[in-house]
Amino acid sequence: MRFADILLTALTQIRANKLRSFFTLLGIIVSVAFLVAVVAVIQGMNAYVKENIADAMIGSNTFQVRRTPINIALIEDDEWREIQRRPKISHDDADVVRRAIPDAAAISLTSGWPTPQSEVVWGNRELGDVRIFGITPEYQVVQDYRFESGQPLTDTDDRQRRDVIVVGADIAHKLFEGVEAVGHDVRILGHRFTIVGVIASKGRVLGQSFDGFVMMPISTFESMFGRRQTTTISVKMASAEDVAPAMATAEEAMRLAHRLHPGQRNDFSVETSSALVDFWKQLTRVLFSVIPAVVAIGIVVGGIVIMNIMLMSVRERTHEIGLRKSVGATRRDILRQFLAESVMLATLGGALGAGGGWTFAMLIALASPLPARVTAWSMSLALALGAGVGVLFGVYPASRAARLDPVVAMRAD
Repeated sequence: MRFADILLTALTQIRANKLRSFFTLLGIIVSVAFLVAVVAVIQGMNAYVKENIADAMIGSNTFQVRRTPINIALIEDDEWREIQRRPKISHDDADVVRRAIPDAAAISLTSGWPTPQSEVVWGNRELGDVRIFGITPEYQVVQDYRFESGQPLTDTDDRQRRDVIVVGADIAHKLFEGVEAVGHDVRILGHRFTIVGVIASKGRVLGQSFDGFVMMPISTFESMFGRRQTTTISVKMASAEDVAPAMATAEEAMRLAHRLHPGQRNDFSVETSSALVDFWKQLTRVLFSVIPAVVAIGIVVGGIVIMNIMLMSVRERTHEIGLRKSVGATRRDILRQFLAESVMLATLGGALGAGGGWTFAMLIALASPLPARVTAWSMSLALALGAGVGVLFGVYPASRAARLDPVVAMRAD
């Protein structure tokens, strides 16, 4: 029997029992759709964190010298206690890094956690819970900020501890509503500050705005709020190729400045945006460890249903099997026929599940800020799972059909 005839017969049997075939495949369809949709969302989030959040938070071609590493949620208690004993990053540390890397595009010092929040008041208008950051002027270069109006903070502002600020686009647009913000005075914790610049919008990421902040000279900031626990040095290089050598230079300079002996662990962290991406991927691995178990349960249930339906089909078609054997069909022909039906049925379920998962992932991306990225490997895995289930759970019914005695089979009703 030709292979094309086997496939055509299998397809005819599926078409003849459409409703039964659909309910037979429901478990596989749901499981595969869940696999494709969840993988698409996770892969999309991974890419989104890498392409948008990491660079928005840390900057492109940039690394940071920090008191605490980015992935603090994955640190053991003993290691966390050791990190808490580290010295705070200081202005002297920033000077050490500046001297060590004179060819850096920009080296800045930025206030860190805990980030204070305050009301910003202009006349009878106010905005609550606005994040306040203290920076050295170079930070505006590190973050590639463009200014909608006004000018950046300057070294003179920092040296003279001036009461001036630059604000994000959200603050300017919500508080002033069509009025030019630059030149106006606002109050923060009762102190009067003059707005000298408005930073152009960077947009929203996962529904979170990157434009709702106030930045002031770090000298002014520390006189109001004190030095933060995680003050950070950010170093921007001219190109991505310069980052790794500069990181090694900064680490060596910091170890010398902190008088660390060979063999002693660093009492600081040197990290790039990839650390944030790696941290996120470690979190998503938890989801990836759960997905196989959920999918496996659905696949096994779907496979058992397919096996039962194929056994029922063998009983219903016993006379047909006897007739085929009587006109020359071999055991191998019968085995191939029923195995092909099982594989085609399960592969169809995998294809429907992959299509359903892709559609569901796209709907999630449209209806929510969660991105989705369907990958070729997840679609291929869906089809492979379907075919594998067909082979695994179709062998027993097919072998039973092949072993039927043709005389007994011909007598069946």
